[in-house]
Amino acid sequence: MGLGLLASRAMRPLKYSNSRVFIRSIVSKPELQSPEASSAAAATALEPDLPPRSPVGGARVHFPNPEDAIEVFVDGYPLKIPKGFTVLQACEVAGVDIPRFCYHSRLSIAGNCRMCLVEVEKSPKPVASCAMPALPGMKIKTDTPLAKKAREGVMEFLLMNHPLDCPICDQGGECDLQDQSMAFGSDRGRFTEMKRSVVDKNLGPLVKTVMTRSSVPHNFWLNRCVRFATEVAGVQDLGMLGRGSGEEIGTYVEKLMTSELSGNVIDICPVGALTSKPFAFKARNWELKGTETIDVTDAVGSNIRIDSRGPEVMRILPRLNEDINEEWISDKTRFCYDGLKRQRLNDPMIRGVDGRFKAVNWRDALAVVAEVMLQAKPEEIVGIAGRLSDAESMMALKDFLNRMGSNNVWCEGTGAQPNADLRSGYIMNTSISGLEKADCFLLVGTQPRVEAAMVNARIRKTVRANNAKVGYIGPATDLNYDHQHLGTGPKTLLEIAEGRHPFFSAISNAKNPVIIVGAGLFERKDKDAIFSTVEAIAKKGNVIRPDWNGLNVLLLNAAQAAALDLGLVPESSNSIESAKFVYLMGADDVDLEKLPNDAFVVYQGHHGDHGVYRANVILPASAFSEKEGTYENTEGCTQQTLPAVPTVGDARDDWKIIRALSEVAGMRLPYDTIGGIRSRIRTVAPNLLHVDEREPATLGPSLKPEIKSEMDLTPFGSAVENFYMTDSITRASKTMAQCSAMLLKK
Repeated sequence: MGLGLLASRAMRPLKYSNSRVFIRSIVSKPELQSPEASSAAAATALEPDLPPRSPVGGARVHFPNPEDAIEVFVDGYPLKIPKGFTVLQACEVAGVDIPRFCYHSRLSIAGNCRMCLVEVEKSPKPVASCAMPALPGMKIKTDTPLAKKAREGVMEFLLMNHPLDCPICDQGGECDLQDQSMAFGSDRGRFTEMKRSVVDKNLGPLVKTVMTRSSVPHNFWLNRCVRFATEVAGVQDLGMLGRGSGEEIGTYVEKLMTSELSGNVIDICPVGALTSKPFAFKARNWELKGTETIDVTDAVGSNIRIDSRGPEVMRILPRLNEDINEEWISDKTRFCYDGLKRQRLNDPMIRGVDGRFKAVNWRDALAVVAEVMLQAKPEEIVGIAGRLSDAESMMALKDFLNRMGSNNVWCEGTGAQPNADLRSGYIMNTSISGLEKADCFLLVGTQPRVEAAMVNARIRKTVRANNAKVGYIGPATDLNYDHQHLGTGPKTLLEIAEGRHPFFSAISNAKNPVIIVGAGLFERKDKDAIFSTVEAIAKKGNVIRPDWNGLNVLLLNAAQAAALDLGLVPESSNSIESAKFVYLMGADDVDLEKLPNDAFVVYQGHHGDHGVYRANVILPASAFSEKEGTYENTEGCTQQTLPAVPTVGDARDDWKIIRALSEVAGMRLPYDTIGGIRSRIRTVAPNLLHVDEREPATLGPSLKPEIKSEMDLTPFGSAVENFYMTDSITRASKTMAQCSAMLLKK
């Protein structure tokens, strides 16, 4: 095409009086003497005419070593890609979306669906672009008649045994098979034999199976779920059974899928073979309104999308965030949404003399609370924020109690005397994505598989990629990756600190060692001595350097990091024992056994959970899916929730309730809007206003004074006893109750 263009320009017409004659002139240039120079000149001539292209999905290409970049041509468009890219990835960089079923960017390459066939120059037949590495100078053609015909043949073969039951399939409307059949499918089938069917499998209460929809020879597309379970989830529950036309996906023995990440197979299955069992036949995807928000069931802050219809949350799906949860979420995050409509508190209530609650209006409820609160002494007033509290409500609670003269306000899970002076002492300094650079892990008193499933998945990814060593101190547990169980308590920690344990050499010889301490240790009386010992290990093992901070704390709750940033630290460790007025803001797991019997308890929350049984007044509040709030995850990244559905009954946002109560009590807070309360937060913890940004700790543990307290040799315990029921929302969920009963039974 380039030489033809040059030739046409060289043929210039000469006009004579009676006729028009073409005289062809021959142009010779040194750079056109060789074929390589000729093709380069042709590409240069065509380059200005090509429109600019952007990668599929707005992806960005990272070149680890610019010298290793190679040039390929996709449909005549030249582009540079890193060495090691596949043909499919090169096409995506060029803005060409290649159809695929078996390929997934986060799983190993299978290359068995053949839907991604493209034509490559000098190749005798179409090649599978997902498995073919791109080579320098390769010319790839994606839209030729040969490639289109090959894909049409593959599609006909894939649909040979498919039941064609789209009208009753929950995947309808968001099905890759539907989309590809529209582009490459035929209007009729030529297969006249009996179609193959497969018996459905019982994978548990979360994943519904219709195996006939994947009843293609060799199960081309369902192979994704097997690779996910093996590579990402770290369980061997799913596999290939049988041979030839009798081959199918299933569990090797009749058992349920027990992974805490099992729901992700619903997202990666490109057909309707694996769908959500709780969502079955509830709604079509085009009927739903999507709201981008975050998860608050743990301290990771996974990015999610809440799909709602009217006032009801219908399902929760993951959103892509490479730094936090990639594109996965835990089963607790995905399936706890039915708890948002069960056991909800609708109206303010006051407990009568007969012990029964009576619904009242807001004016009467706030008047009773303010009257009792004003009669109590300042040192007898206690406020406790729950594990799902947002930063705005905790700021309002702290300001209100401070105006009442009390400093006894704290958050669940931070312990009696938390050390909130240095942020490096309670956040994940390495960051979640930074864990992938590590080559040695020491887990102290933490079980990340149940405390933070997405952090555990990131550690497993690092262990598989870097062959990282993992040492674990705590009760026996299954972390779904290779690890050494070093011991159960502080005794092993002391041996490592003194250099007497063999694992200390692994830490000191590692390039990027990481120590992760569980936040469950905050509840121990000897926590200061434990953290001092861990910091000694970090100092001797070169864990903290100017270019690397491997000392981390893995928090348990969504509210913990923001609470410590805002200074929710109690003045007295025994404030509960002498309290006469207790304000529980969503706090359901606080121990109230030592609370005096004549104490007045106000429970402000969205569910009738543990805190209600001791309450004298109930104030209904909004759940995270019904309000705008700020949360900080375990790595110090600030994120915000957005309202997806309206509030239930007469409930109000937490900070609005406290603001109204302050006015009734005559201690009016100086802000009326969420913008005003965030201005107040800016004066206390400005990092909480840097949304979607991770604020690293500026000062390290070297500034902490040395602690000489004694260490209790009692073994570490489990911070999370039941993964599926950790807060008021998950405890109200029927689906989580089924998971707890079926998957956790021994």
